[in-house]
Amino acid sequence: MFFRLEGVVSKFADDTKLGGAVDSVEGGEALQRDLDRLENWAITSRVRFNKGKCQILHLGRGNPGYTYRLGDDMLETSHAERDLGVLVDSKLNVSQECAQAARKANHILGCLKHGIASRSREVIVLLYTALVRPHLKYCV
Repeated sequence: MFFRLEGVVSKFADDTKLGGAVDSVEGGEALQRDLDRLENWAITSRVRFNKGKCQILHLGRGNPGYTYRLGDDMLETSHAERDLGVLVDSKLNVSQECAQAARKANHILGCLKHGIASRSREVIVLLYTALVRPHLKYCV
């Protein structure tokens, strides 16, 4: 990209994230100008954004929650998004991430209970250590 944006752009593989402080009308307008610049760049570069995946995550308590558009399409608001494997919600709360990790660990335990014939302590501890505990440690 060879144009200047007012906000912060981060790219990873095929993901592009645009962010900025929006605590006033001017901040919201600046973010919309950046979205317009990205859309114009995409058109001239013949790059297509998957607008169905484009969402707005309003962070912080004082965020006014403005609506934005990319081209002619209004962008939907999301309350939580996964970014590089970490679930980020609008309050930057990790309880949702921990609950999801616990659900996954319980699901794996259920699969082990129904799918493993051996009930020996050694086998169960080995499977728990390899398959369940990493999900719980990730959350901690």
